[in-house]
Amino acid sequence: MVEELVAAVGAAHVVAGDDPSVADLCADEALGVPAGKPAWVVWPADRDEVAAVVRAARAAGMSVTARGAGTGLSGAATPDDGAVLVSFARMDRVLEVDPVEAVAVVQPGVPLTVLDAAAREHGLTYPVHPGEQSASLGGTVATNAGGMRAVRYGVTRSHVLGLEAVLADGSVVRTGGRLAKISSGYDLTQLLVGSEGTLALVTEVIVRLHPHLPARRTVLAPFPSADAVTAAVGRVLAAGLAPTICEYLDGPTMRAVCAAADLSLGLPEDLVDADHLLVELAGRRQERVDEDAEELADVLGTLGAADVFDLPAGSARRLVEAREGAFWAVKAAGADEIVDLVVPRSAMAAFLARARAAGDAHGARVLGCGHAGDGNVHLAVFQPDPERLGATLHDVFAAGIALGGAVSGEHGVGRAKAHALETFGDPAALEAVRRIRAALDPEGVLNPGCAVR
Repeated sequence: MVEELVAAVGAAHVVAGDDPSVADLCADEALGVPAGKPAWVVWPADRDEVAAVVRAARAAGMSVTARGAGTGLSGAATPDDGAVLVSFARMDRVLEVDPVEAVAVVQPGVPLTVLDAAAREHGLTYPVHPGEQSASLGGTVATNAGGMRAVRYGVTRSHVLGLEAVLADGSVVRTGGRLAKISSGYDLTQLLVGSEGTLALVTEVIVRLHPHLPARRTVLAPFPSADAVTAAVGRVLAAGLAPTICEYLDGPTMRAVCAAADLSLGLPEDLVDADHLLVELAGRRQERVDEDAEELADVLGTLGAADVFDLPAGSARRLVEAREGAFWAVKAAGADEIVDLVVPRSAMAAFLARARAAGDAHGARVLGCGHAGDGNVHLAVFQPDPERLGATLHDVFAAGIALGGAVSGEHGVGRAKAHALETFGDPAALEAVRRIRAALDPEGVLNPGCAVR
């Protein structure tokens, strides 16, 4: 086995899984998923090396787990004990930016910051911004990552036009292309997006790019309740203002993210603990964005905002960055679990209330913020007792499902939520997914134990 891996990627790029130098590669950022113990860690340089590694692992009866930057929050990049862990760190090139077609061709190990910088050279942008910009493109494709700008641009699958991928038998497939639309049979591209390395290992991605919008305005509006924030979001979107960011932060979360960023917004003390709506507008011309910002302030004022604060550009940028880094703030504060759950936008306030009630019932503290524009809620749960924590999480997921939600909005399922999906997912749909998985990977080589089990 070792000889085959060395032949595939070179001796310098094969390391035993128990070597201390690879300890940090054996888990992602999921709080409740312990690190795995892979047999080997390998770093392929291209598609053919990935295919050779997969064939070698399959012949040896070993599983394979793909890893990007390891910033995920679902445990999808955590390998099984005895697995081959495939790091895409060497496959980190932007192969092409095509400004005419407004697409980029990218290897999976490229950090999002690098991809966006390459696009900016052509007046374009890659708009997917999850909480950690060091995330790799391949990892975000695997988990269908979203972020704060999904309210305007959608999640990762909205931007993936084509893929090159290695299947469980080592064969290579290409899907989609540089096409604005396609209706040629089953959409294998979208089947692989969000599959968390359970159907194939992605080795190349064609992504859609968008015009960079230089003009921006950001407002912060405190409201008396989460219900008022939810009602305001619907009105803002119905007004056609097309915000790039539309975020909900409760008082404790606002305090936490500002403290983590050492940021003072100068809010009156009686408004700091309110329920806040953060809205960013963007466009090509500043005068048009300014007009929209005035309309937005009027809308928010009529809907009960205690005030509407027009944030200076520097403060706005720091607050947005702090909100994107909220995970690190709650992790530093000792959170025991992070929950990513999505409900209909109008049900967000009701879900938050039920989630906090579930925490109270089990002696847990539940804090929340979320992408108010699309109903994606992020909760930090503080409860060190494993039994009480498990009961809290069960009730939180049950509350979301009862309101028409799903167990994950943008972090994927991974190992962290595989049990929740099994418990709350539609049985017939889950069985259909298992049949697809078995058809593409009958021997269970790719990331077993992840997502649908």
